[in-house]
Amino acid sequence: MNVRDSEHIIAELNQKEPYELTQEVSQADLIIINTCSVREKPVAKLFSEIGVFNKYKKPSAKIGVCGCTASHLGKDIIKRAPSVDFVLGARNVSKIRDVLDVKHAVEVSTDYDESTYAFGEYRTNPFKAMVNISIGCDKGCTFCIVPATRGDEISIPSNLIIQEIKKAVSTGAKEVMLLGQNVNNYGRRFGADKEKCDFTQLLQMISAIDGLERIRFTSPHPLHMDDAFLEEFASNPKICKQIHVPLQSGSTDLLKAMKRGYTQENFLNRCEKIRRLCPEATISTDVIVGFPGESDEDFEETMKVLNIVRFEQMFSFKYSPRPMTEAALFAKQIDNDISGKRLSRLQERHTEIIDEVMDAQTGSIHKVYFDELKPNGRVAGRSDDGKLVFVEGSEELLGKILSVKIDKVSRGALDGVVIV
Repeated sequence: MNVRDSEHIIAELNQKEPYELTQEVSQADLIIINTCSVREKPVAKLFSEIGVFNKYKKPSAKIGVCGCTASHLGKDIIKRAPSVDFVLGARNVSKIRDVLDVKHAVEVSTDYDESTYAFGEYRTNPFKAMVNISIGCDKGCTFCIVPATRGDEISIPSNLIIQEIKKAVSTGAKEVMLLGQNVNNYGRRFGADKEKCDFTQLLQMISAIDGLERIRFTSPHPLHMDDAFLEEFASNPKICKQIHVPLQSGSTDLLKAMKRGYTQENFLNRCEKIRRLCPEATISTDVIVGFPGESDEDFEETMKVLNIVRFEQMFSFKYSPRPMTEAALFAKQIDNDISGKRLSRLQERHTEIIDEVMDAQTGSIHKVYFDELKPNGRVAGRSDDGKLVFVEGSEELLGKILSVKIDKVSRGALDGVVIV
């Protein structure tokens, strides 16, 4: 979502002046730091980054801080770093041209509704498109700062989504990634529009677009994985067979404390249905270790779910107390050493599972959409189920979906040869 916000910022700036991207800080007229605040570390890194940019930038260059950290720190960013020229929150991306020339402008309202704003067109990769289908989040998970930085959940009208995807397809994109904090809660609330459309219906509308061959989405919420949605996921040939199912914890008691809205039993039921309806699908997840009050027994429940589902990808972290969240005030905060040991054990077991999964890929054949040139005469793409695949080749492979036979595996990627 931050990558797409950055693309929107660039698109809006290009309507004001013909900006060009540069990797050289000393050449930049404008430096924008687009931030995340889900965990504590990126927030701390922000101010060190500002110091580095101040050291190497030219005197006339402006610095802007955008994104979720901008939303929750607001004016404090300028108080701590007066060299910052403007602060733009995650819910205010469309205002970038308004703040650009206003010294110390701060626009961080989380009530601002951008759901019907048509952003200018800019994509970092011409072969695939990222498209927001909703903004904000209503879930109120006790560990998460996102509702406080991105505001209430609002769905983007389906006609704007379809229009944006068609435009991307007309310029060469064959794949779309639908973005939202809880994509499968799409349609819960619209802004000015009174549209009635849920996520399953939206997927059906998008799959009818001529020239679009692949649909991905992130992140769905386990709470909204009803049978109709999972059946559409499994049966629609344009929907890539890769699905993110955020677990957070395997303990039903902790899930209740997190206000996740489901139990371990519910979660396993949904994953079992995915495996049954669509055996070729890969399932990824998120896990928080060391949430306040997590006992050894709670952690073992997380290990149990890992061993049952055998996630093909897992994003796992130690719990990080965030401001404006309930869990930051909970008693029984877990010692960092205990959290670290639990995280290491979780990740070590997941590594064993990944090695088994990837080793079994030798000799398999995947349909790969090639979208990126790599050094040393190689081209990269993703299989339908989300695996990163490399082959020898050049730009003539870009934008094509080709069959690849795998002849070499590693933990993070597959190597193969294109077959006719």
